[in-house]
Amino acid sequence: MSGVLAVFGGRSEIGLAIAERLAAEASCVVLAVRPGTDAAAAAAQVRDAGARRVEVVDFDADDTAAHRAVVAGIEERVGPIETAILAFGVLGDQERAERDEGEVVRVLHTDFVAQASLLTVLAALMRARRRGRIVAFSSVAGVRVRRANYVYGSAKAGLDGFASGLADALHGTGVDLIVARPGFVVGRMTRGMKPAVFASTPGQVADAVVARLRATGRAARSPELWIPWQLRAMFSVAPFVPRALWRRMPR
Repeated sequence: MSGVLAVFGGRSEIGLAIAERLAAEASCVVLAVRPGTDAAAAAAQVRDAGARRVEVVDFDADDTAAHRAVVAGIEERVGPIETAILAFGVLGDQERAERDEGEVVRVLHTDFVAQASLLTVLAALMRARRRGRIVAFSSVAGVRVRRANYVYGSAKAGLDGFASGLADALHGTGVDLIVARPGFVVGRMTRGMKPAVFASTPGQVADAVVARLRATGRAARSPELWIPWQLRAMFSVAPFVPRALWRRMPR
């Protein structure tokens, strides 16, 4: 792997873990972070992992009107983006969302609308060049939405459908869109929550993503990446669980 690696959500634990694993192979690692964020420690972390060049740029995920300009600015500064990791997102407050429509809109906008916007911008540029790799983070929460976190789950369900369809649209163009579906990830976002079965760490998620990015042949054909792989079998039966039982499932 070579070329520019851009991590949108450059201070996220998963995004940084991926950047560390690919740092030595990239011509430049770009950490796109929320404006006003101190990313010095994140940049140093990637440099220590072997990056030849690290650039930090401002990126407000919710400002979808600026997405095209942000991506264009990155490419003018360091060259064409070869690999893009979309590692931004919010978990949201489910209890608040059930009484506050503003919280619902906030979660859906960041976790679905903003993701779909940036995916469209990146895919169009890479398709024109007939090369590139994109990683979008869906979630098992979107496979069948649960009552306990239906706002976050519905955002991920929308993203999963969009990204899966886009991956099919990109088939044969030279652009590889990976739809990663991790389960519960133990990290900052889930601090204080009880881990679910088959929980992963950011490092384990990063290992799976990097292995898929480096895969060739049959292993690289499917856009779907379940993390860990056991969740694919587990959630294959989810559609058949009676609703009366499913609504009592924890998040």
